[in-house]
Amino acid sequence: MIGASNNPLRPSYTVFSYLRTQSGYDVTPINPTIAEIDGVKAYPSLQAYAAEHGAPDVVDVFRKPSELVDVVKDAIAAGARAIWFQYGVVNAEAIALAEAAGLTVVVDRCMKVEHARFRGGLSTAGLNSGLISSRRLARVKDASA
Repeated sequence: MIGASNNPLRPSYTVFSYLRTQSGYDVTPINPTIAEIDGVKAYPSLQAYAAEHGAPDVVDVFRKPSELVDVVKDAIAAGARAIWFQYGVVNAEAIALAEAAGLTVVVDRCMKVEHARFRGGLSTAGLNSGLISSRRLARVKDASA
């Protein structure tokens, strides 16, 4: 996961933590500014990761759209098979470059949300699964009063 954060308030931490603990996927943070997240070693680049573990199956991206062309070039060089751009991470040039290189490309989707939806944790719309609600429970009046 490129751009994974060790800050629990950031979406890239939440998605990393969920995928690591709930999906069964082997998720590795790629971030040159941190050493680890929750005990998982972080790598400064995809090349450093690939040198130790081989080509990644999927590169999940949490970066600014302006940085995506370089991210795609790194993913291609590392031998990735697919690249997943999270919500709002959209760059037409990077998408075209990834597709031209034969990568499977997912754009403007969240891997955590999609995993939960396919697992049954969210409805097809991603809402109102009945598991989590922002609505307050109706107050029950005390019958003895």
